[in-house]
Amino acid sequence: MFLLLALLIGVIAGLRAMTAPAAVAWGAALGWFDVSQTPLAFMGYQWTPWILTLLAVVELITDQLPSTPSRKVPVQFGARIVTGALAGATIGAASSLLFGGLIAGVIGAVIGTYGGAAVRSRLAASFGKDLPAALIEDAVAVIGAVLIVGAVA
Repeated sequence: MFLLLALLIGVIAGLRAMTAPAAVAWGAALGWFDVSQTPLAFMGYQWTPWILTLLAVVELITDQLPSTPSRKVPVQFGARIVTGALAGATIGAASSLLFGGLIAGVIGAVIGTYGGAAVRSRLAASFGKDLPAALIEDAVAVIGAVLIVGAVA
């Protein structure tokens, strides 16, 4: 079950890179799951969720700008893989499956990056503009992250 949740949080990272680690950090900091005795203990530190949430909010805002590059360019894609790995590994670490969670998070991030881009493109085409599609994707990412982290507890 933890590996499936790690995969799913990776998908969220593919949609919005910073939403996944922010949600996982909140889960760890609130004591929903324990990573204190793992190499990812910093995810449960007092300031980690606040910093990651700030970055997630900035990402949600900048994603709406027309100048924002595609999520499939190397830097954007790499960031999604790294944050998917971090979020997945944190979920995995909560059940002593750190490496398995990391791999699942990476796979999920790849799926979320390409799948999210395809779905958003289709939605934008059906709406005739990108903003409604982007807002739907934002909602899916935030709500999905909360549900996934809540399921880890």
